[in-house]
Amino acid sequence: MLSIKKSDTGYLARALRIAGQGIYTTHPNPRVGCVLVKEGKIISEGYHLRAGEEHAEAIALRIAGSQARGSTAYVTLEPCSFEGRTRSCASALIEAGIVRVVGAMADPDPRNAGAGFQILRDAGVQVTTPLLEKSARALNPGHVKRHETGMPYVRLKLAMSLDGKTALANGQSRWITGKFARYDVQRLRARSSAIVTGVQTVIDDDPSLQVRFGELDHMHAKLASVLEKPIYILDSNGRIPKDAKLSSDSNAVLVSCSSIRTPMQTLQIERDVDGRVKLSDFLALLGQLECNEVLFECGATLAGSLVQQKLFDELIFYIAPKLMGNGAQSLLKLLEIDNMDDISKLRITDVNMVGDDLRVLAVKD
Repeated sequence: MLSIKKSDTGYLARALRIAGQGIYTTHPNPRVGCVLVKEGKIISEGYHLRAGEEHAEAIALRIAGSQARGSTAYVTLEPCSFEGRTRSCASALIEAGIVRVVGAMADPDPRNAGAGFQILRDAGVQVTTPLLEKSARALNPGHVKRHETGMPYVRLKLAMSLDGKTALANGQSRWITGKFARYDVQRLRARSSAIVTGVQTVIDDDPSLQVRFGELDHMHAKLASVLEKPIYILDSNGRIPKDAKLSSDSNAVLVSCSSIRTPMQTLQIERDVDGRVKLSDFLALLGQLECNEVLFECGATLAGSLVQQKLFDELIFYIAPKLMGNGAQSLLKLLEIDNMDDISKLRITDVNMVGDDLRVLAVKD
């Protein structure tokens, strides 16, 4: 890596911030930002909005025009080396006369990994990378994980009382958390490539699971409305009620373990040892379908299986200042553990108040 200049971190941090404006819209592409700097001044910038449209580098170059010659490009991800629905960004940077590229990280996409930076070096462009790589990876956790493992980045959303309960003994659960926590969930849905639930949640709650745009601020709603989200219902034995909201949702897909007669879109996945949809196979299929980030909103059994099999990446707890008492339903159904060495260990990464509720983010330790 070539030497880092004092100003590089600030310009690249700006590129990362503007890349975040594509948080709801770039699927299945990564979120990318680009800032062009010449003689100590920003001359243009751009971010990728949606697949098939201009990449961040192309937008910044178009805005800069002839001023781009002799400038430095700060990019949050290695410029693409191949031509798909858009032209190669590495080639465009060379043709525009960019003399230096500061890249946050290499692209994990095997079609591009290392090739974009190498094209630039071969053309005599100075390349400085990596820089702010941790932040760049955090911007695109799904793109990174999918290309490194074949699996999407999996978030599990859990709402509970202070005593760890999710519903009363009679099944009532609406609403445990306050409106601001529910607004926050809409942003999680909006940034996800797909939403997943279980058939028991459909039977018990009859949710729609669509992004409720009225619960997002105007700008978030405008961006989030660009993409419709597929909603996958895990239903190994075809128990979904015909009159459920999701039964008539054109974006809903029924995931079963056998052939089921239904007007819904269907996927068939092998059963696991317990006779349920094999989660690892299902997630691998979502990876093949180019799902980057997946949000699970489900009941205690499916959530427990996801945790037990360590198939999640992030747990998001919304904790309401309420006590639901004995007999109320627990957050997760997990196998009994006899040894403290076998418990699931988590690392808390963020704690925040969301209205009157507490939001805790945790990842596998």
